[in-house]
Amino acid sequence: MRQNQWDGHWTRLYAPADRPDSDFDVDSLRQQFIEFALISKVLAFGEFKTKAGRLSPYFFNAGLFNRGATLGRLARFYAQTLLQARAQGRVEFDMLFGPAYKGITLASATAVALADLGADVPFAFNRKEAKDHGEGGVIVGSPLTGRVVIVDDVITDGAAKRESVELIRAHGATPVAVLIALDRVERAAGVAGSGADLSSQSAVQAFEQEFGIPVISIANFGDLMQFLDSDSPHARDARAFRSAMEEYRAKYAA
Repeated sequence: MRQNQWDGHWTRLYAPADRPDSDFDVDSLRQQFIEFALISKVLAFGEFKTKAGRLSPYFFNAGLFNRGATLGRLARFYAQTLLQARAQGRVEFDMLFGPAYKGITLASATAVALADLGADVPFAFNRKEAKDHGEGGVIVGSPLTGRVVIVDDVITDGAAKRESVELIRAHGATPVAVLIALDRVERAAGVAGSGADLSSQSAVQAFEQEFGIPVISIANFGDLMQFLDSDSPHARDARAFRSAMEEYRAKYAA
């Protein structure tokens, strides 16, 4: 077991991150990721207002993975999750694609982590606006070809991922999966968008149904609940919010 330091605090970087894709426990990896996100203050429990106007007992902000050590560790979780999905026969892939803007860093870092684990693949990302000089176009990095995995932090309404699917297909490649950090597994707002009118599906389920492409997450809401019941000292600190999490799941879970 190794240690690393950021923000002046010692925390653990778990040995399973150094194992090949077929030699680690998926549930353990999910629990390690949640603890890592909590220690990094990317995951917080309390009372937060979401973009949809809901009061949520937890908040996940991947933008706070903003140091070299935490980004490298995050990329390792992404890479291992993807390799495990491949080992399970869920996906085969030839390259990664990161939608602007968060996806750029995530796909780039994940490609480095994959190479470190023996799976060296190319990656690309898009510009928000086409460049009319130099290499031009909207795609930066490797040409889009073969089977492409889209890498991002979460799926909220799926709009950015839909754009990515269309862009990849327009370049003659095939989107085969979306890889995200956390699946909230909650119903999206209905057409009215009022919060009282809820869809019967989560944003992830709606995306999978629309495009026939699997969404692979490092962890999901159920893993958060499992973590709160674990013997982690960080779980004990957060356990006061368990009843609020149960109420939130009963109200919004897909």
